[in-house]
Amino acid sequence: MQKLLAGKVALVTGGSRGLGATLAQALADLGADVAISYVASVEKAEAVVQQLKAKDVRALAVQSDQADMAAARPLIDNVIAHFGQLDILVNNAAIAVQGKTVDAPDLDTVNLDRQWQTNVMGAVATTRAAAPVLSDGGRIIFIGSLLGGHVPFAGAADYAGTKAAIVGYAKGVARDLGARNITVNVVQPGIMPTDMSAEVLGDSVPDALLDLHPIRRIATLEEVAATVCFLAGPSGGYITGSAIDVAGGLSI
Repeated sequence: MQKLLAGKVALVTGGSRGLGATLAQALADLGADVAISYVASVEKAEAVVQQLKAKDVRALAVQSDQADMAAARPLIDNVIAHFGQLDILVNNAAIAVQGKTVDAPDLDTVNLDRQWQTNVMGAVATTRAAAPVLSDGGRIIFIGSLLGGHVPFAGAADYAGTKAAIVGYAKGVARDLGARNITVNVVQPGIMPTDMSAEVLGDSVPDALLDLHPIRRIATLEEVAATVCFLAGPSGGYITGSAIDVAGGLSI
């Protein structure tokens, strides 16, 4: 595999499991040194670090809770102190609180508010902290969701709102940083085989939901990671301010 990202340093937030871990490994496969952030599981984070180092790249795990906006600056400072630079920021960390309609009497507003704090304000804080030190010609990639622009089922209003907010913010940041040739984009997966999806859907995707997909299956984590890697690489240098669906046509 050609090492298109050799000499680059990437940070993947929420990189200890699921899509984040797959993203970290895909970037490392292209030669990037990779830092990941995680909230609680030291063991999972260190396991990812060891997998990355086995690909002959440098790797670092930093404990950092994205719901705490004050944690963003120390996270970026840790990355710069360890690697000396930051070229690619992948804002992946997020939580999903779904399943209840907004008129439900037992609506969990505490966790819904934490969802907004994590998915929006935490990603904003990380981007603000990274922007001044990100190398010219760098990349910022947000992991959004198809639900940011298309909501095919009930019970996802707040989650969809957080992902829609990210699209608007990313477009503004793309405008702000364009003079430095920094591209800013949003990758919007549909349903993926992650713990987050399992918490909402259970062990399997209902046939009625699969029927909404022209390509009648869910995405693989590797397919989403491939889109992120394209945007992070040299061929993605003229794409900015875009929201790219990786969702099997669910939105059409």
